Amino acid sequence: MSALGQTIVVPGTDSVAAEPISAHHSKRPQKEAKPRGAISTADRNRPVVKVSMWIIQIVMFIGLIFAGLGPILWSARASVAPSQTIVSNPMGIWFSPYEWGNLLQAWNGAQIGSSLANTAFVAIGSTVSTLFISATGAYLLSVLRPKWGPILSGAILATLFLPGVISLVPLYLTILHMPVIGVSLQNTFWAVWLPAGASAFNVIVLKRFFDSIPRELIEAAKIDGAGQLRVFTTVVIPLSRPILGVVTLLTVIGSWKDYLWPMLVLTNPNLQPVSVVLGSFGNGTSQPFSVQMAAVFLTIIIPVILFIIFQKQFLRGVGAAGGIKG
Repeated sequence: MSALGQTIVVPGTDSVAAEPISAHHSKRPQKEAKPRGAISTADRNRPVVKVSMWIIQIVMFIGLIFAGLGPILWSARASVAPSQTIVSNPMGIWFSPYEWGNLLQAWNGAQIGSSLANTAFVAIGSTVSTLFISATGAYLLSVLRPKWGPILSGAILATLFLPGVISLVPLYLTILHMPVIGVSLQNTFWAVWLPAGASAFNVIVLKRFFDSIPRELIEAAKIDGAGQLRVFTTVVIPLSRPILGVVTLLTVIGSWKDYLWPMLVLTNPNLQPVSVVLGSFGNGTSQPFSVQMAAVFLTIIIPVILFIIFQKQFLRGVGAAGGIKG
């Protein structure tokens, strides 16, 4: 064996030949480049820089906790504090006596229980309507691709440039008298569910995700005899679970905090969601301010608890919504 090649015996002869080693065998494996940052590795090892970085991280962590949990904790404490203390000394409520009856009075007086049930019903119906309309519309534009598809895509994009307040009056008149069936949907949950499904933003988001699905999978399903409906339900929908989870989360949050449209179409107090009930709870009533704060706390604590329970599913869906691996 030589330094520059490998010795090979030629068959039928006593001579040998040297086979040169390829260039990539002679090269040493290169080390992977480490990610660079604003501070070099040598500076990070210095004691002064280490201490400074720890101080900055601790201060930022405390600031995030104060900004995120501060309003919730203050609302929780104000819900069981006297009204006079909340008005005269808002930061002194931490040392005031507890009045647990505010929560029960808010639950019964503001009908938080029934309004929360209405809010959940509105959110579930709006989510189903949004997923059905947006997913089928995106499937039409991304997979079926009709000849008039680009025109429809342009029309959907154009609606994003129109403020929502412009369509408020025509939409309200449509709800009062449906063009084809001639009935009024006011004081029915359909008046909230159907407009929630007509979301141009969700259609565009789902279409972009459907475009990233490999066409080989769709063509293979068609070769196996699957129709368009089966391709949609067995191929596209299962691969789109991450983005569907994100759309579901955004729809639920939007339905939970929506105020103007439910106030217009749900004039019956027994059907109003909690956002509308809270707006009229303190108007024209003799309820003390502490009871109003208790009602607010009972309203905001439900979404917080739901997010804590399902945070892994939500964050996994948001993180995986960028595309399909593989």
